[in-house]
Amino acid sequence: MTTPTLPARSDLHDLRERTRQFARDRDWAPFHTPKNLAMALSVEVAELVEHYQWLPSGAEAELDDAARTGIRHELADVLLYLVQLADKHGVDLHAAALEKIQLNAIKYPPA
Repeated sequence: MTTPTLPARSDLHDLRERTRQFARDRDWAPFHTPKNLAMALSVEVAELVEHYQWLPSGAEAELDDAARTGIRHELADVLLYLVQLADKHGVDLHAAALEKIQLNAIKYPPA
């Protein structure tokens, strides 16, 4: 299996740089350990799930404007913590996702 080639700069790289700068500007680096970032990520996922709690399916028709806004913000929080955690471990998320898609295609071939 070959590792996919990445473009010179991606949107994920941009987010990585922005989250690095955001944390630097606030002297948060000591708190952004892999453990703390993983824990924060799980909290944000839980906050995302809250928007779907007690809904029959979470389909778009079941959501009001406040829920849609909340979901958008929580998805952004999840993404930002995921980008920071990947950064701490030197993981290129785009390449890792492409690799995982390839592995899943092998594990779960089309019918």
